[in-house]
Amino acid sequence: MLAGKVVVVAGVGPGLGQEIAVRAARHGADLVLAARTASFLSEVAAKAGGKALVATVDLADEAATERLAAAALDEFGRVDVLVHNAFSMPPMRGLTTVDLPDLSASFDANVVAALRTIRAFTPSLVESGGSIVVVNSAVLRHSRKPFGPYKIAKAALLAATQNLASELGPSGVRVNSVAPGWIWADTLRAWFSYLAAQRDVPAQQIYDETAATIDLRRLPEPGEVADAVLFLASDLARGITGQCLDVNCGEFHH
Repeated sequence: MLAGKVVVVAGVGPGLGQEIAVRAARHGADLVLAARTASFLSEVAAKAGGKALVATVDLADEAATERLAAAALDEFGRVDVLVHNAFSMPPMRGLTTVDLPDLSASFDANVVAALRTIRAFTPSLVESGGSIVVVNSAVLRHSRKPFGPYKIAKAALLAATQNLASELGPSGVRVNSVAPGWIWADTLRAWFSYLAAQRDVPAQQIYDETAATIDLRRLPEPGEVADAVLFLASDLARGITGQCLDVNCGEFHH
């Protein structure tokens, strides 16, 4: 599906970012893997098994982000796909009580950093007629306490990607998002174990209670979200831009 493509994954974490990279390689892509932890990047590159450039980068640093884009071109001569998966946890407080400097910092880390990364790779993507996929969140679909700062960041990120689709579309570049719900990976397992300990119940009970509100009666796994990302990145989605694809096993309908 991605044979001959160069795929940049900006924000390679232990869950979804790793799955995106490994599955992209299985579909034939060469990889550019960017994150802040060098040792983890090397592990993911080894798991991917294909040709990969690894780069330790803080995407909050404009010069470092520009160097990443240049290094990708130097290594492969082209960039076809940018997947932006980098994320900084917003403060989990109500909008009436959150410290406004913390809110601003979250906006910079989650929205401005994404725009910075996309802008750095735009010339290469215009040249290749490539595509951009930004990882968003199901927080777009609810207004639960204390998710206000989280929703502000992700709603702004969605607005940015939609506008970028209109701005870059005439140059042949597609821009889409995915909005995962729960992702059943190590971080969520640890959280459910913590909740279970607080209530003195098995962790499976927390899972079952959560899944009972979801159409498919289960939580999405990282590979399922990664497959949606790679679909939007590929030529199979060549007529799709400006869209946000929910991957939540039916927790929300949009």
